[in-house]
Amino acid sequence: MNESREKLLPAHAGGDAGTPVISVIMPNYNGGAFLSRAIESVRGQSFNRLELILVDDGSDDDSLAIAHAVGDARVRVIEQKHEGVCAARNRGIREARGACIAFLDSDDTWAPDCLERLHDALSRTPSAALAYCGWQNVGLAGERGEPYIPPDYEIPEKMERWLQNCRWPIHAALTRTAAIRDAGGFNPQFPTSEDFLLWLKIVARHPIVRVPEVLAFYFHHEGPRATANLLRMAVNHLGAQEHFLAHNPALRTTLGARKLRELTVGEMLRRGYQCYWGDDLHSARAIFRQVMKRGYGSATDWKRMLPALLPWRLHRWLVGRHSSGHPENPHHHASR
Repeated sequence: MNESREKLLPAHAGGDAGTPVISVIMPNYNGGAFLSRAIESVRGQSFNRLELILVDDGSDDDSLAIAHAVGDARVRVIEQKHEGVCAARNRGIREARGACIAFLDSDDTWAPDCLERLHDALSRTPSAALAYCGWQNVGLAGERGEPYIPPDYEIPEKMERWLQNCRWPIHAALTRTAAIRDAGGFNPQFPTSEDFLLWLKIVARHPIVRVPEVLAFYFHHEGPRATANLLRMAVNHLGAQEHFLAHNPALRTTLGARKLRELTVGEMLRRGYQCYWGDDLHSARAIFRQVMKRGYGSATDWKRMLPALLPWRLHRWLVGRHSSGHPENPHHHASR
């Protein structure tokens, strides 16, 4: 870690020549419709000592033509067969030359001073391995579409907060390269919680620092997204938690068995209710069965979950009978 910290330089030191200070890793699979916008977001950063490593993961649209047309020596395009986002990001990590790494998906963007602000925070806090910022969900109505600045997580309860849920989108952070490599990069076993598991490993080992500004923009649009499958997300999330705890057994003593079950299986139950009240009964049934298998929940929860053991049509009929005027469930509201 000390070696990587010594390499941090002022944002404009030496112009854009020489070894980059920040490596931006952008995985892409058929993201041609949005790719130019994301690339220009990187090229337009006020911090210019950077490289953009665009890893094309077997696209069959016009992505490669768009990427190769960019006239900027800082942009490196790597082509590979389709292996998934974890493999694409891990390839970028192996190729990175910068002391810090930032991840930007090919359909998201940053404010022009995002990397400069995050880099400044790391430079001022040599002990920190990661700087994070606020973000905005673009394309969502209501409160979820409002700009959001997360709280300071460098607190005594840091691991309790982090074990429950991922606290920022992947592009709302700048991390020292050594910390990412020491953590082993992304685990393809959990393709929708890969960033959650990586951040868990890093925040457990290192201090982090907050930049209380909205600098990252996460775009919601029509078409398939990894976050669209709530069942898959819930299963991978719990799997990532259990994987992390298996390699960090001291947390079982620190937090206690009851709190750990609340943060892990309890979080899965909350996601089951999210599906249930969102009329995704298929996902809710599968999640409820996983929760019951682990023996978790109150008597009221079990009353709601037990019909998941019934045949589908009977369960659907029971839900239809009781769907109107249902009481709000305390597990229903997802935290940001």
